Amino acid sequence: MRGRYVLSLLLGSSLFCGLISCHSTSKSKEELAQASADSAAACIAKGMPSRSAAIRNAAAGVESVAGSTTGMVLIPGGTFLMGADAFVDSRPVHSVNVKGFWMDEHEVTNAEFAKFVTATGYKTIAERPLNPADYPGVAAEQLVPGSAVFTPTAQKVSLENPLRWWQYVKGASWQHPKGPASDLKGHENEPVIHVSYDDALAYAKWAGKRLPTEAEWEFAAQGGKGNHTYYWGDELKPSGKWIANIYQGSFPDHNTTEDGFVGVAPVKSFPANAYGLYDMDGNVWEWCQDYYRPDYYTKLVNNNPQGPSDSYDPDEPDAIKRVQRGGSFLCSDEYCIRYKAGSRGKGEVSSGSNNLGFRCVRDK
Repeated sequence: MRGRYVLSLLLGSSLFCGLISCHSTSKSKEELAQASADSAAACIAKGMPSRSAAIRNAAAGVESVAGSTTGMVLIPGGTFLMGADAFVDSRPVHSVNVKGFWMDEHEVTNAEFAKFVTATGYKTIAERPLNPADYPGVAAEQLVPGSAVFTPTAQKVSLENPLRWWQYVKGASWQHPKGPASDLKGHENEPVIHVSYDDALAYAKWAGKRLPTEAEWEFAAQGGKGNHTYYWGDELKPSGKWIANIYQGSFPDHNTTEDGFVGVAPVKSFPANAYGLYDMDGNVWEWCQDYYRPDYYTKLVNNNPQGPSDSYDPDEPDAIKRVQRGGSFLCSDEYCIRYKAGSRGKGEVSSGSNNLGFRCVRDK
């Protein structure tokens, strides 16, 4: 099924809304920001293991096409420090070695995803019907395909309940980012959004690629610069310039758009890192292949880690989750600080939203 977050939105309640109880006035600003972001991620990504086989095996039947490395960057193998002390699930910082690989220079765009859909007839999970048996207590007329869309509030609100600014929009999907009245005209070069992990996996299989491990993703994001506060360095605005698409202003009611964008930005709108990769910070979250476990780093897997063998999130023990990386246009020090270097996101595999996309890699 689509995930418990859909049920929460359909019922207009904060059902299963994760880490809201973690907020406390005794916490630091950074801890509050982290807890708030975790709460939103938990709400969007709530999932149940009783998803239908059709959704669980979304990539089944998708045939691969002959791939090439056009539009990809060769990332050299090497050793780096992975993780961040500022986040509980990113500790300890540890040395990791990765093999060389190719990586898409930017997030997969709407135009690229459209080619995949045209070639295969694939329908994303957000476009598929909802099974009434998965949503007890919800009227049948409400069970319309759709996805989660960020909707600014009219005024400043408490950051403890993400349902204030997230809405389940009927008809929202990668082709209709804000709902049925919206389309992709003029947005072809923006990252594809409203894609679940399963959708991303299906595209990667078709393209003859795969999703990156989170170790590969972080190594590439560092761009050979080492471990810093941000992937580009230690200053938020080098030379007074915004160099990533994140949120400025008062969240969630007023985005000042100092970086030039109120939402998703076209790929390559900001400078590339030293490896030639764009938007490794901000813009949209990116799926990685690894299962999510908050304790995985304590295992200290140092050589080309592939992630844990299973998923476990103590906030949702029954959900199957994968790692997300890089933050999005909704991140800021006021709300979501997980665009900072070394931080980790998480998402239930059949859930998507309008700030979530992906990029692919290929073995060297």
